[in-house]
Amino acid sequence: MFESLKKKLSGTVGKITDKLSQEEEEAQKSEVQEEPGKIGIEKALKDEKKVKKADKKKAEKADEKRADKSDTTAEKSDKKKEKSNTKEAETKQGNAIDEEMEPSEKEKKGIFSFVRHKTISEKDVDDILFELEMSLLEGDVALEVAEEIINSVKEDLVGRKIKRRSDVSEFTKEALKKAISKILEVDSQDIESLIALKRKQGEPLKIMFVGINGTGKTTTIAKVATHFMAKGYKPVIAASDTFRAGAIEQLTHHADKIGVKIIKHKKGADPAAVAYDAVEHARAQGKELVLVDTAGRMQTNVNLMDEMKKIQRVIKPDLILFVGDALTGNDAVEQARKFDDAVGVDGIILTKADADAKGGAALSIGHVINKPILFLGTGQSYSDIMEFKPEWMVEQVFGE
Repeated sequence: MFESLKKKLSGTVGKITDKLSQEEEEAQKSEVQEEPGKIGIEKALKDEKKVKKADKKKAEKADEKRADKSDTTAEKSDKKKEKSNTKEAETKQGNAIDEEMEPSEKEKKGIFSFVRHKTISEKDVDDILFELEMSLLEGDVALEVAEEIINSVKEDLVGRKIKRRSDVSEFTKEALKKAISKILEVDSQDIESLIALKRKQGEPLKIMFVGINGTGKTTTIAKVATHFMAKGYKPVIAASDTFRAGAIEQLTHHADKIGVKIIKHKKGADPAAVAYDAVEHARAQGKELVLVDTAGRMQTNVNLMDEMKKIQRVIKPDLILFVGDALTGNDAVEQARKFDDAVGVDGIILTKADADAKGGAALSIGHVINKPILFLGTGQSYSDIMEFKPEWMVEQVFGE
Protein backbone atom coordinates (compact mmCIF):
# COMPACT_ATOMS: atom_id res chain seq x y z
CA MET A 1 0.00 0.00 0.00
CA PHE A 2 1.38 3.42 -1.06
CA GLU A 3 4.63 1.75 -2.26
CA SER A 4 5.23 4.36 -4.96
CA LEU A 5 4.90 7.27 -2.53
CA LYS A 6 7.20 5.53 -0.06
CA LYS A 7 9.79 4.94 -2.78
CA LYS A 8 9.70 8.57 -3.97
CA LEU A 9 10.19 10.00 -0.48
CA SER A 10 12.90 7.48 0.41
CA GLY A 11 14.68 8.28 -2.86
CA THR A 12 14.69 11.98 -2.00
CA VAL A 13 16.37 11.27 1.35
CA GLY A 14 19.05 9.24 -0.46
CA LYS A 15 19.66 11.81 -3.20
CA ILE A 16 20.13 14.74 -0.81
CA THR A 17 22.43 12.64 1.40
CA ASP A 18 24.49 11.50 -1.60
CA LYS A 19 24.84 15.02 -2.99
CA LEU A 20 26.08 16.54 0.25
CA SER A 21 28.35 13.55 0.91
CA GLN A 22 29.88 14.02 -2.54
CA GLU A 23 30.60 17.67 -1.76
CA GLU A 24 32.29 16.55 1.46
CA GLU A 25 34.50 14.06 -0.38
CA GLU A 26 35.49 16.65 -3.00
CA ALA A 27 36.44 19.13 -0.26
CA GLN A 28 38.61 16.51 1.43
CA LYS A 29 40.32 15.51 -1.85
CA SER A 30 41.07 19.15 -2.62
CA GLU A 31 42.67 19.60 0.79
CA VAL A 32 44.80 16.45 0.39
CA GLN A 33 46.09 17.69 -2.97
CA GLU A 34 47.18 20.98 -1.42
CA GLU A 35 49.00 19.30 1.49
CA PRO A 36 52.14 18.03 -0.42
CA GLY A 37 52.87 21.58 -1.56
CA LYS A 38 52.77 22.82 2.01
CA ILE A 39 55.18 20.08 3.13
CA GLY A 40 57.64 20.99 0.33
CA ILE A 41 57.74 24.65 1.31
CA GLU A 42 58.27 23.80 4.95
CA LYS A 43 61.19 21.46 4.09
CA ALA A 44 62.88 24.06 1.87
CA LEU A 45 62.71 26.70 4.61
CA LYS A 46 64.10 24.29 7.21
CA ASP A 47 67.00 23.34 4.90
CA GLU A 48 67.81 27.02 4.28
CA LYS A 49 67.88 27.65 8.02
CA LYS A 50 70.33 24.74 8.55
CA VAL A 51 72.70 26.13 5.88
CA LYS A 52 72.70 29.54 7.56
CA LYS A 53 73.53 27.93 10.93
CA ALA A 54 76.45 25.96 9.41
CA ASP A 55 77.92 29.07 7.72
CA LYS A 56 77.77 30.98 10.98
CA LYS A 57 79.63 28.20 12.84
CA LYS A 58 82.45 28.24 10.25
CA ALA A 59 82.82 32.00 10.58
CA GLU A 60 83.01 31.70 14.36
CA LYS A 61 85.77 29.08 14.16
CA ALA A 62 87.81 31.30 11.84
CA ASP A 63 87.44 34.21 14.26
CA GLU A 64 88.69 32.02 17.10
CA LYS A 65 91.87 31.08 15.19
CA ARG A 66 92.64 34.73 14.49
CA ALA A 67 92.14 35.68 18.11
CA ASP A 68 95.10 36.98 20.13
CA LYS A 69 96.92 33.98 21.63
CA SER A 70 98.24 36.17 24.47
CA ASP A 71 94.71 36.63 25.95
CA THR A 72 94.51 35.60 29.58
CA THR A 73 92.66 32.52 30.71
CA ALA A 74 90.02 34.73 32.24
CA GLU A 75 89.46 36.57 28.97
CA LYS A 76 89.18 33.27 27.11
CA SER A 77 86.67 32.09 29.68
CA ASP A 78 84.66 35.28 29.23
CA LYS A 79 84.66 34.80 25.50
CA LYS A 80 83.50 31.22 25.87
CA LYS A 81 80.67 32.31 28.13
CA GLU A 82 79.75 35.03 25.69
CA LYS A 83 79.79 32.49 22.84
CA SER A 84 77.70 30.04 24.88
CA ASN A 85 75.12 32.73 25.54
CA THR A 86 75.11 33.67 21.87
CA LYS A 87 74.53 30.01 20.86
CA GLU A 88 71.71 29.67 23.38
CA ALA A 89 70.02 32.77 22.00
CA GLU A 90 70.44 31.51 18.44
CA THR A 91 68.97 28.12 19.42
CA LYS A 92 65.90 29.83 20.87
CA GLN A 93 65.59 31.95 17.74
CA GLY A 94 65.86 28.81 15.57
CA ASN A 95 63.18 27.06 17.59
CA ALA A 96 60.94 30.06 17.13
CA ILE A 97 61.47 29.87 13.38
CA ASP A 98 60.64 26.15 13.48
CA GLU A 99 57.43 26.87 15.36
CA GLU A 100 56.47 29.50 12.83
CA MET A 101 57.03 27.03 10.00
CA GLU A 102 54.91 24.25 11.58
CA PRO A 103 51.27 24.37 10.33
CA SER A 104 49.12 25.49 13.24
CA GLU A 105 46.61 23.16 14.81
CA LYS A 106 43.90 25.58 13.71
CA GLU A 107 44.97 25.22 10.07
CA LYS A 108 44.96 21.41 10.36
CA LYS A 109 41.45 21.41 11.80
CA GLY A 110 40.30 23.65 8.99
CA ILE A 111 40.96 20.82 6.53
CA PHE A 112 37.73 19.09 7.47
CA SER A 113 35.70 22.15 8.40
CA PHE A 114 33.13 21.18 5.73
CA VAL A 115 32.05 18.18 7.77
CA ARG A 116 31.57 20.16 10.98
CA HIS A 117 30.31 23.45 9.64
CA LYS A 118 28.47 22.68 6.37
CA THR A 119 25.19 24.56 6.17
CA ILE A 120 22.51 23.27 3.79
CA SER A 121 21.73 25.86 1.13
CA GLU A 122 18.89 26.17 -1.40
CA LYS A 123 21.36 25.21 -4.11
CA ASP A 124 21.98 21.89 -2.35
CA VAL A 125 18.33 20.84 -2.42
CA ASP A 126 16.51 22.78 -5.16
CA ASP A 127 17.12 20.37 -8.05
CA ILE A 128 16.30 17.29 -5.99
CA LEU A 129 13.11 18.80 -4.52
CA PHE A 130 12.02 19.83 -8.01
CA GLU A 131 12.43 16.18 -9.06
CA LEU A 132 10.35 15.14 -6.04
CA GLU A 133 7.59 17.60 -6.93
CA MET A 134 7.39 16.22 -10.47
CA SER A 135 7.30 12.66 -9.11
CA LEU A 136 4.49 13.54 -6.69
CA LEU A 137 2.44 15.05 -9.51
CA GLU A 138 3.00 11.91 -11.58
CA GLY A 139 1.80 9.93 -8.54
CA ASP A 140 -1.57 11.75 -8.59
CA VAL A 141 -0.77 14.10 -5.73
CA ALA A 142 -2.69 17.36 -6.18
CA LEU A 143 -0.57 20.33 -7.31
CA GLU A 144 -1.31 22.46 -4.24
CA VAL A 145 -0.41 19.54 -1.97
CA ALA A 146 2.85 18.80 -3.81
CA GLU A 147 3.85 22.46 -3.60
CA GLU A 148 3.10 22.61 0.12
CA ILE A 149 5.20 19.51 0.78
CA ILE A 150 8.17 20.90 -1.16
CA ASN A 151 7.99 24.33 0.50
CA SER A 152 7.74 22.76 3.96
CA VAL A 153 10.75 20.50 3.37
CA LYS A 154 12.84 23.36 1.96
CA GLU A 155 11.99 25.59 4.91
CA ASP A 156 13.07 22.88 7.34
CA LEU A 157 16.31 21.95 5.57
CA VAL A 158 17.80 25.22 4.31
CA GLY A 159 20.04 26.75 6.96
CA ARG A 160 20.49 23.52 8.94
CA LYS A 161 24.10 22.87 9.99
CA ILE A 162 25.57 19.42 9.44
CA LYS A 163 27.96 17.90 11.98
CA ARG A 164 27.94 14.30 10.72
CA ARG A 165 27.09 12.70 7.41
CA SER A 166 24.20 10.83 9.06
CA ASP A 167 22.64 14.18 9.97
CA VAL A 168 21.73 14.79 6.32
CA SER A 169 19.60 11.65 6.08
CA GLU A 170 18.02 12.24 9.49
CA PHE A 171 17.17 15.90 8.81
CA THR A 172 15.70 15.15 5.38
CA LYS A 173 13.57 12.26 6.64
CA GLU A 174 12.24 14.29 9.55
CA ALA A 175 11.45 17.23 7.24
CA LEU A 176 9.46 14.95 4.92
CA LYS A 177 7.61 13.30 7.81
CA LYS A 178 6.68 16.70 9.20
CA ALA A 179 5.42 17.84 5.78
CA ILE A 180 3.29 14.70 5.25
CA SER A 181 1.89 14.82 8.79
CA LYS A 182 0.93 18.46 8.30
CA ILE A 183 -0.90 17.62 5.06
CA LEU A 184 -2.87 14.87 6.80
CA GLU A 185 -3.81 17.03 9.79
CA VAL A 186 -7.55 17.65 9.39
CA ASP A 187 -10.02 17.79 12.28
CA SER A 188 -11.76 14.43 12.28
CA GLN A 189 -15.21 13.19 13.28
CA ASP A 190 -15.67 10.61 16.03
CA ILE A 191 -18.74 8.75 14.79
CA GLU A 192 -19.27 6.81 18.02
CA SER A 193 -19.36 10.06 20.00
CA LEU A 194 -21.94 11.41 17.56
CA ILE A 195 -24.02 8.23 17.97
CA ALA A 196 -23.95 8.64 21.75
CA LEU A 197 -24.99 12.28 21.45
CA LYS A 198 -27.93 11.47 19.13
CA ARG A 199 -29.03 8.60 21.37
CA LYS A 200 -29.40 11.05 24.27
CA GLN A 201 -31.70 13.07 22.00
CA GLY A 202 -33.72 9.95 21.14
CA GLU A 203 -32.61 10.14 17.51
CA PRO A 204 -30.60 7.89 15.17
CA LEU A 205 -27.40 9.17 13.54
CA LYS A 206 -28.19 9.78 9.86
CA ILE A 207 -25.34 9.25 7.40
CA MET A 208 -25.79 10.03 3.71
CA PHE A 209 -23.35 8.50 1.19
CA VAL A 210 -22.53 10.36 -2.05
CA GLY A 211 -20.26 9.65 -5.00
CA ILE A 212 -20.30 8.52 -8.61
CA ASN A 213 -21.02 5.06 -10.01
CA GLY A 214 -18.20 2.54 -9.96
CA THR A 215 -16.43 3.67 -6.82
CA GLY A 216 -17.79 0.86 -4.63
CA LYS A 217 -20.27 3.04 -2.75
CA THR A 218 -22.97 0.36 -2.32
CA THR A 219 -20.49 -2.23 -1.05
CA THR A 220 -18.96 0.39 1.25
CA ILE A 221 -22.34 1.01 2.89
CA ALA A 222 -22.53 -2.72 3.71
CA LYS A 223 -18.98 -2.58 5.09
CA VAL A 224 -19.78 0.43 7.29
CA ALA A 225 -22.89 -1.38 8.59
CA THR A 226 -20.77 -4.46 9.38
CA HIS A 227 -18.16 -2.29 11.14
CA PHE A 228 -20.72 -0.76 13.51
CA MET A 229 -22.64 -4.00 14.04
CA ALA A 230 -19.36 -5.47 15.37
CA LYS A 231 -19.37 -2.63 17.92
CA GLY A 232 -22.91 -3.51 19.03
CA TYR A 233 -24.93 -0.92 17.08
CA LYS A 234 -28.07 -1.62 15.03
CA PRO A 235 -28.14 0.05 11.59
CA VAL A 236 -30.83 0.33 8.93
CA ILE A 237 -30.11 0.92 5.23
CA ALA A 238 -32.11 3.20 2.93
CA ALA A 239 -32.05 2.31 -0.80
CA SER A 240 -32.45 5.90 -2.00
CA ASP A 241 -30.80 5.23 -5.34
CA THR A 242 -34.11 4.72 -7.15
CA PHE A 243 -32.63 5.83 -10.47
CA ARG A 244 -31.46 2.27 -11.26
CA ALA A 245 -33.29 -0.95 -10.46
CA GLY A 246 -29.92 -2.70 -10.34
CA ALA A 247 -28.78 -0.48 -7.48
CA ILE A 248 -31.78 -1.49 -5.34
CA GLU A 249 -31.18 -5.18 -6.06
CA GLN A 250 -27.47 -4.92 -5.29
CA LEU A 251 -28.02 -3.17 -1.98
CA THR A 252 -30.75 -5.68 -1.04
CA HIS A 253 -28.29 -8.52 -1.71
CA HIS A 254 -25.69 -6.95 0.60
CA ALA A 255 -28.24 -6.22 3.34
CA ASP A 256 -29.49 -9.81 3.28
CA LYS A 257 -25.93 -11.17 3.45
CA ILE A 258 -25.02 -9.16 6.56
CA GLY A 259 -28.45 -9.38 8.19
CA VAL A 260 -29.45 -5.71 8.14
CA LYS A 261 -32.93 -4.28 7.56
CA ILE A 262 -33.28 -2.41 4.24
CA ILE A 263 -35.98 0.13 3.43
CA LYS A 264 -36.70 0.30 -0.31
CA HIS A 265 -39.33 1.43 -2.81
CA LYS A 266 -39.76 0.65 -6.49
CA LYS A 267 -37.50 2.02 -9.23
CA GLY A 268 -38.35 5.64 -10.00
CA ALA A 269 -39.77 6.35 -6.52
CA ASP A 270 -38.92 9.53 -4.65
CA PRO A 271 -35.45 9.01 -3.12
CA ALA A 272 -36.25 11.47 -0.31
CA ALA A 273 -39.35 9.46 0.65
CA VAL A 274 -37.25 6.28 0.96
CA ALA A 275 -34.76 8.04 3.22
CA TYR A 276 -37.58 9.49 5.34
CA ASP A 277 -39.14 6.03 5.83
CA ALA A 278 -35.78 4.63 6.93
CA VAL A 279 -35.37 7.35 9.56
CA GLU A 280 -38.89 6.67 10.90
CA HIS A 281 -38.14 2.95 11.07
CA ALA A 282 -34.96 3.60 13.06
CA ARG A 283 -36.82 5.83 15.51
CA ALA A 284 -39.59 3.27 16.01
CA GLN A 285 -37.19 0.35 16.45
CA GLY A 286 -34.58 2.16 18.54
CA LYS A 287 -31.83 1.72 15.96
CA GLU A 288 -28.80 3.96 16.20
CA LEU A 289 -27.77 4.35 12.57
CA VAL A 290 -29.47 5.19 9.27
CA LEU A 291 -27.22 4.62 6.25
CA VAL A 292 -28.63 6.30 3.13
CA ASP A 293 -27.50 5.28 -0.35
CA THR A 294 -27.89 7.84 -3.14
CA ALA A 295 -27.74 7.60 -6.92
CA GLY A 296 -24.19 7.40 -8.21
CA ARG A 297 -24.14 10.52 -10.27
CA MET A 298 -21.69 12.64 -12.14
CA GLN A 299 -21.31 15.96 -10.40
CA THR A 300 -22.35 17.66 -13.65
CA ASN A 301 -25.81 15.98 -13.74
CA VAL A 302 -28.00 18.84 -12.51
CA ASN A 303 -31.24 16.84 -12.09
CA LEU A 304 -29.61 14.11 -10.00
CA MET A 305 -27.75 16.68 -7.91
CA ASP A 306 -31.08 18.39 -7.20
CA GLU A 307 -32.52 15.03 -6.07
CA MET A 308 -29.63 14.61 -3.66
CA LYS A 309 -30.21 18.10 -2.28
CA LYS A 310 -33.87 17.18 -1.71
CA ILE A 311 -32.85 14.14 0.38
CA GLN A 312 -30.61 16.47 2.36
CA ARG A 313 -33.50 18.90 3.03
CA VAL A 314 -35.95 16.15 4.04
CA ILE A 315 -33.87 14.08 6.50
CA LYS A 316 -31.18 16.64 7.45
CA PRO A 317 -28.31 14.11 7.62
CA ASP A 318 -25.82 14.43 10.46
CA LEU A 319 -22.96 13.39 8.19
CA ILE A 320 -22.47 13.38 4.43
CA LEU A 321 -19.68 11.05 3.41
CA PHE A 322 -18.04 11.11 0.00
CA VAL A 323 -17.02 7.69 -1.31
CA GLY A 324 -14.11 7.83 -3.79
CA ASP A 325 -11.94 5.29 -5.57
CA ALA A 326 -8.32 5.66 -4.41
CA LEU A 327 -7.07 4.30 -7.73
CA THR A 328 -8.50 7.26 -9.65
CA GLY A 329 -6.13 9.67 -7.92
CA ASN A 330 -6.77 13.28 -8.87
CA ASP A 331 -10.17 12.39 -10.35
CA ALA A 332 -11.33 11.39 -6.86
CA VAL A 333 -9.97 14.68 -5.48
CA GLU A 334 -11.90 16.71 -8.09
CA GLN A 335 -15.10 14.71 -7.52
CA ALA A 336 -14.86 15.31 -3.77
CA ARG A 337 -14.41 19.02 -4.39
CA LYS A 338 -17.54 19.17 -6.60
CA PHE A 339 -19.72 17.25 -4.13
CA ASP A 340 -18.46 19.41 -1.31
CA ASP A 341 -19.44 22.51 -3.28
CA ALA A 342 -22.90 21.06 -4.02
CA VAL A 343 -24.06 19.57 -0.70
CA GLY A 344 -21.16 19.90 1.72
CA VAL A 345 -19.05 16.86 2.62
CA ASP A 346 -18.22 16.00 6.23
CA GLY A 347 -15.86 13.11 5.64
CA ILE A 348 -14.31 10.79 3.08
CA ILE A 349 -14.15 7.06 2.51
CA LEU A 350 -11.54 5.80 0.03
CA THR A 351 -12.17 2.41 -1.53
CA LYS A 352 -9.56 0.03 -3.02
CA ALA A 353 -6.82 1.50 -0.83
CA ASP A 354 -5.20 -1.94 -0.63
CA ALA A 355 -4.47 -1.77 -4.37
CA ASP A 356 -3.32 1.86 -4.32
CA ALA A 357 0.44 1.93 -4.90
CA LYS A 358 0.62 5.65 -5.68
CA GLY A 359 -1.02 7.11 -2.57
CA GLY A 360 -1.85 10.39 -4.31
CA ALA A 361 -5.54 10.41 -3.45
CA ALA A 362 -5.02 9.40 0.18
CA LEU A 363 -2.45 12.16 0.60
CA SER A 364 -4.37 14.90 -1.22
CA ILE A 365 -8.12 14.52 -0.89
CA GLY A 366 -8.61 15.50 2.75
CA HIS A 367 -6.26 18.46 2.51
CA VAL A 368 -7.85 19.83 -0.67
CA ILE A 369 -11.40 19.99 0.74
CA ASN A 370 -10.27 20.26 4.37
CA LYS A 371 -12.33 17.22 5.43
CA PRO A 372 -11.04 14.07 7.14
CA ILE A 373 -10.63 10.62 5.64
CA LEU A 374 -12.69 8.44 7.98
CA PHE A 375 -12.37 4.96 6.46
CA LEU A 376 -10.31 3.00 3.95
CA GLY A 377 -11.63 0.02 2.02
CA THR A 378 -8.94 -2.65 2.15
CA GLY A 379 -10.39 -5.72 0.41
CA GLN A 380 -13.40 -7.57 -0.93
CA SER A 381 -15.05 -8.94 2.22
CA TYR A 382 -17.50 -6.97 4.39
CA SER A 383 -14.98 -6.76 7.22
CA ASP A 384 -12.30 -5.25 4.97
CA ILE A 385 -12.67 -1.67 6.16
CA MET A 386 -10.50 0.24 8.60
CA GLU A 387 -10.72 3.54 10.40
CA PHE A 388 -8.16 5.93 8.94
CA LYS A 389 -5.50 7.40 11.24
CA PRO A 390 -2.98 9.94 9.88
CA GLU A 391 -0.17 8.49 11.99
CA TRP A 392 -0.84 5.08 10.44
CA MET A 393 -0.29 6.46 6.95
CA VAL A 394 2.92 8.21 8.02
CA GLU A 395 4.15 4.87 9.35
CA GLN A 396 3.17 3.13 6.09
CA VAL A 397 5.18 5.65 4.08
CA PHE A 398 8.25 5.99 6.32
CA GLY A 399 8.29 2.70 8.23
CA GLU A 400 10.69 -0.13 7.51
